[in-house]
Amino acid sequence: MVVFDFFSSPIGLGHVTRDIAIENNFQNITTNFVTGGGAAKILKNLHLQVQDVYNPPLFIIENGTLKNPAKWLWNYYQYYRDCKNISKKILQKENPNLVISDEDFASLTIAQEMKIPTVLITDVLETHFTKGIASFIERKMNKSMQEIIKKCDVVIFPENGKDEDNIKRVGPIVRQTNYTREELRKKFSFVKKTIIISIGGTNAGIFLIEKAVDVISKINQDIEVVLVSGPAVTKEFENVRNLGFVNNLHELIFASDVVISLAGKSTIDEANAYGTPGIFIPIKGHFEQEDNAREQGFDFEDINRLKELILEKLEVKRNQINTDGAKVASKIIQKIID
Repeated sequence: MVVFDFFSSPIGLGHVTRDIAIENNFQNITTNFVTGGGAAKILKNLHLQVQDVYNPPLFIIENGTLKNPAKWLWNYYQYYRDCKNISKKILQKENPNLVISDEDFASLTIAQEMKIPTVLITDVLETHFTKGIASFIERKMNKSMQEIIKKCDVVIFPENGKDEDNIKRVGPIVRQTNYTREELRKKFSFVKKTIIISIGGTNAGIFLIEKAVDVISKINQDIEVVLVSGPAVTKEFENVRNLGFVNNLHELIFASDVVISLAGKSTIDEANAYGTPGIFIPIKGHFEQEDNAREQGFDFEDINRLKELILEKLEVKRNQINTDGAKVASKIIQKIID
């Protein structure tokens, strides 16, 4: 029996959703997931094998801006050390044929020490959270990360472009659905123009929910607002259809007319793949989200012109983009042990 241990970062839900897309294409493989929080909840709901053992530090967000990034980075380092201990116990017990990591570098470190083949899935090769003195520590962490990356058998990038060294660019990795858009709209009872508001697996995007709900309430159109607030938000919002935590955001995105979201890569990729116009507002100071948003033509200040953007996106023609990223990635991974 071939066993893969799949360590998926629980910081947000984007990592695990693309990992599920890849896992769905494995053939004759037993996959054991290791993650935590909302990511673990999705996997359990889908009846996939998962160990819920990771507890990452939370970002501190005020008015949409990342606060105390140096403190978060230090907390992340402590979390990384904890994850090394956790992954060591798991790998020593299970001794899998292959370790796959979606931006969980702790498991890669242990697997490489144990001479287990490793695959990294990532869209970031270095971080840029801090400035000043704290950036010295971050540079050292980035150097260690680069060394881990070089030792991987394969590094999978969910974007288009040329391969280089051990980096394979496979295109966007998104979950697939067997339903048409019309079938999904009927399934979800979407009758009016439908706007999805989604903020992922943490409470970092509450500022975006509050602003978007307020703006939409002042638009003189017959619009239904569907809120996917995720596992970390308990606050109730009026005049919205609150779905809370879901396993199938990709289907809701496909069925909707516009999606408003933080600038997580997986949500952006799913919106683009299914042709749903999107508005992607990054957390200010979160370099990765700011880069993702910039590629889509947005920045943090666009939160102040949401009404204009919503009206514009409601009129945009859908443009579905087909991608085989998940299938390509799964084939690359399976070839390592064939």
